[in-house]
Amino acid sequence: MKILVVGGGGREHAICWKLNGEENVEKVYCAPGNAGISKVAECVDIKATDIEKLADFAEENRIDLTVIGPEVPLVMGISDVFKERGLRVFGPDKACSQLEGSKLFSKEFMVRHNIATAKYKEYTDIDKAIEEIDSFGYPVVIKADGLAAGKGVIIPTNREEAIETLNTIMKDRKFGEAGNLVVVEEFLEGVETSILALVDKNTIIAMESSKDHKKVYENETGPNTGGMGTFSPSTIYTDELAEKVYNDVLVKSLEGFKEDGLDYRGILFVGLMITEDGEKVLEYNCRFGDPEIQSILMRLDSSLSEIMMAITEDRLSEIDIKYSKDAATCVIMASGGYPDSYEKGKKISGLEDLDDDIVVFHSGTKKDGNDILTNGGRVLGVCAKAKDVESAAKRVYENIEKISFDGKHYRKDIGIKYE
Repeated sequence: MKILVVGGGGREHAICWKLNGEENVEKVYCAPGNAGISKVAECVDIKATDIEKLADFAEENRIDLTVIGPEVPLVMGISDVFKERGLRVFGPDKACSQLEGSKLFSKEFMVRHNIATAKYKEYTDIDKAIEEIDSFGYPVVIKADGLAAGKGVIIPTNREEAIETLNTIMKDRKFGEAGNLVVVEEFLEGVETSILALVDKNTIIAMESSKDHKKVYENETGPNTGGMGTFSPSTIYTDELAEKVYNDVLVKSLEGFKEDGLDYRGILFVGLMITEDGEKVLEYNCRFGDPEIQSILMRLDSSLSEIMMAITEDRLSEIDIKYSKDAATCVIMASGGYPDSYEKGKKISGLEDLDDDIVVFHSGTKKDGNDILTNGGRVLGVCAKAKDVESAAKRVYENIEKISFDGKHYRKDIGIKYE
């Protein structure tokens, strides 16, 4: 089987790493890929958003399966284009991808299908939003409706910050058209976790749990990021909670797809807040979480390509999916200044000095001759597997100091100090 993976971040590196070497996989391509991905797949110089060129490549190279990594091409409708051209693709179509592409669409879906979530109201008029902002109490959650690279959710703690946030999103258009509409929500108290679910027309199966840390600094402080580290399994995701989430969230979501005529196939990412009143859904995403999937794929013992093929053929229920009993931890190394402004092009050294049990997934890197340079906000995901989360984290932190680049930043509490 020849597989094309679309994207060029840590998520796509983890997918290519897992696919590479599977018995039924002859060749893995990645478009556009990055410096790390080039070691486990052949990188193709086509942007993830250049849908027609990607489809042309898949046709010309007789690709058996194309795996869509990032959310932007999914929301653009890449799966629809591939299917229209008779190409097998892993990832939901444009209609289904609105669950991630529009915060309002996803909130309305949850309410319509009785899936617990925070109370909310949408606004297109900034003056109206400012007029009513105090009614939600503080802290308050303000979300840009569209895609914002994981940074469009802001949690002001007082009126002044809330008004500044609304101005930033709706007036200054920090996130572009994503700020045409904002969703304002009540702030939920609790422990945040997430689950990735495999979905075909008739079946939904939760993958192993993971815990993502969004804040840029230790102790969950600072601005939100795309994710600063994960570990799997989540320490709060008990069998009892897993059963409740399956029945109250996953099954209801699948039933909702059917009722709404959404032909969902691929990955459903569910962000959850575990509150005193039970689990509530914070958000849906339509692709593997990054960096959640890095930790989870470290533990997946079954063939990822077989799982993906089964989903495209609506036979997910036939697949026996197995995971290692070991835990995994992933710590993100970011550029100085991330998630705000940061510089690229910093030389990375020390990758060749790591212990054999350490796996490094490249999130934002590029080659420059024999050198590897930083090329994004999140640069590397340093991962290890061990008997438990803390042991895996210890292995990561014993090695992460060996890696150097100017301005490097990483949290020092992933898997070490956690709730």
